[in-house]
Amino acid sequence: MLTVRLALLLFTLSLNLGALLAQSAPDATVHIDTTPSHQINSFDPDYALGSSLDVLSRRDIDRVHTPHIVQESISAGWGPITYRNNSELRMAAWHWNPNGSWSDAAHQSGYFTGSTELKTPIRYILSYALPHRGFATSGDRPVQGPNLLYWKSNPYLTSKFTGESDALHPQWVIVDLQSDKQINAARIQWASPFAKTYQVEYWVGTNALDFDGGPKGEWKVFHSGKIENAQGGTQILKLADTPISSRYVRIMMSESSNTCDEHDPRDIRNCVGYAVQQIELGSSDASGKFASAPKGSGERATTYSASSIDPWHSAEDVRDGGDYQHTGFDLFFTSGMTNNLPAMIPVTMLYGTPEDAAGQIAYIEKRGYPISFIEMGEEPDGKHTMPEDYAALYIQWADAIHKVDPKLKLGGPVFEGVNKDITLWPDSKGRISWMGRFVVYLKDHNHLSDLAFVSFEHYPFEPCTVTWKDLYREPQLMKGILQIWRDDGVPQDVPLMVTENHLSWQLTGPMTTIFAALWLADNVGSFFEGGGAAFYHSPIQPQRMNNTCLGWSSWSNFVSDENYEIRGYTSPYYAARMINLEWVQHRSGVHQMFPSSTDIKNPDGNLLVTTYAVHRPDGNWSLMLVNRDENNSHTVRVSFENAKEKRHSFLSGNISWMSFGSDQYVWINDGPNSHPDPNLPPAAAIIAANPQTIFTLPKASITVIRGRLAN
Repeated sequence: MLTVRLALLLFTLSLNLGALLAQSAPDATVHIDTTPSHQINSFDPDYALGSSLDVLSRRDIDRVHTPHIVQESISAGWGPITYRNNSELRMAAWHWNPNGSWSDAAHQSGYFTGSTELKTPIRYILSYALPHRGFATSGDRPVQGPNLLYWKSNPYLTSKFTGESDALHPQWVIVDLQSDKQINAARIQWASPFAKTYQVEYWVGTNALDFDGGPKGEWKVFHSGKIENAQGGTQILKLADTPISSRYVRIMMSESSNTCDEHDPRDIRNCVGYAVQQIELGSSDASGKFASAPKGSGERATTYSASSIDPWHSAEDVRDGGDYQHTGFDLFFTSGMTNNLPAMIPVTMLYGTPEDAAGQIAYIEKRGYPISFIEMGEEPDGKHTMPEDYAALYIQWADAIHKVDPKLKLGGPVFEGVNKDITLWPDSKGRISWMGRFVVYLKDHNHLSDLAFVSFEHYPFEPCTVTWKDLYREPQLMKGILQIWRDDGVPQDVPLMVTENHLSWQLTGPMTTIFAALWLADNVGSFFEGGGAAFYHSPIQPQRMNNTCLGWSSWSNFVSDENYEIRGYTSPYYAARMINLEWVQHRSGVHQMFPSSTDIKNPDGNLLVTTYAVHRPDGNWSLMLVNRDENNSHTVRVSFENAKEKRHSFLSGNISWMSFGSDQYVWINDGPNSHPDPNLPPAAAIIAANPQTIFTLPKASITVIRGRLAN
């Protein structure tokens, strides 16, 4: 019954055309510039318009990868898929293959490398907590484990692996006291290896750790904060005679003792970098007695951010309760979820090893599974990873993976969703752009050719403050961030890709209203208009409804419960079908995009109708128009203009018209029973067009007009 209900109803307009074709002068003309030299982009939907799959529970993995759910998932029309690495997001290692070898086999610990042998197909991937995370909390809700030992930096950022002086990749810990405190002393309990040379700094300003908004201030070294020839152990440091008020204190380490930790000394990775058991800040009196900075009643606990984390772990650190797992690569590639297209695959990099990443890719290729792209790591900006450190790891991982297959296309950095440049503390040359410094490092080390694409996530809006007016901002936000990456130095021939995407990083009510449909159409159209190469909307599978600050909603395309019983479809589902099945044509080849515009605005100057024009391989011109006027329809005439030939043309003959909007879909916020009503398929018609044809764009709608030009 649901399938029948979902079928697009095609109405041949022998009935009253008044609702679709206006009889008087139009509100505006849509101008499409068809001059060949003015083409603004080209893309193949089978590689450029996709969806994503993220972490699930074991139970959900079993249910999602069943024929019925797979078929429903891909019915939204998206082409390729990208596999998201939530383990790395949450500061954990993953074992992409449960079979493999430990560097310290006797103790089932150390650094794990998955086996490339083709044995039982892999169905689940487990995450492992990192004992050497210690007190560090950078990142998104770190995976918890039983053995938090101490913090230790990533050995792959030391000279043994980078080939550079450790001073070029200083490691740090930042103590966030949550409010300004009077500080003139520190007590540091070092583990091994310890820092021989380091300095203790305080922050003057605000938002020291806000890479999204940009730190406001500068680091200054305490008067007695420069330490040389340190001997490890527990040290009480008198940093200044007079206490200094600051919220943030940074311990910046530049030379290691290179003494081995408590693990296998035969493995050099256990003997490089820096390790700290505990850091306390406070005051020291004339006798040298140390006292921790006091905490007020109800004041938040002190937190610690670190530049990197050692991926050392053990078999005991596995998270195997079943609630948090990734889909095994064999199941992923064989269930049908990839839509029989090459898939984008991640490798762990911030919390993995190059050997394990190379093994993962070797295994996938041995199985014969097609890979389109490989994403390196996950959200380094959210972990406060320095661009030079990420780039140093990137080079090591690229070398290892390209030994397996030199043709593979690698990319990153997989930024968190941001609307502006990611900026951080200045380097020695005063540069603050994360992307700019990353590109410069690759270029200076002759590895820019290893950057086959740049990827980032797009979550543009604050979850609890979304309003209809935010629709007007989306095209500028998307095109703006694409231009920022270019301005930061990303070469023009390096494709830009959105590999994870939704309205907000947190579930919010508008994700299932008609707002989300219009936003998604503008999101996709403006992305390609701005020069983007590949766009992946999230997620592909059904998810249950949940309450949010703005009403009940779902991340997914479906009105579904926890048992994956699909009761209906959300507005992004219909928008996806309008984009993938009407505007573009999958399995057909490269589409050409041309400039298009109209000037329908509201009294505040906001553009109410956005337009996106493509010339498809089947010879049809396809125009997607988004009417963002919540209350009024608008009428347009369509004109195709070739400046070179000084010729105007128009759609002629039978053309396809299809529209989806608030006339078909209204979200009813009714707790767990929330649903759309009405819940109708898009309205559709075949229209005999001529130069005078005027089209009506219904209020709050996506309309696709498709056909051939006269002559």
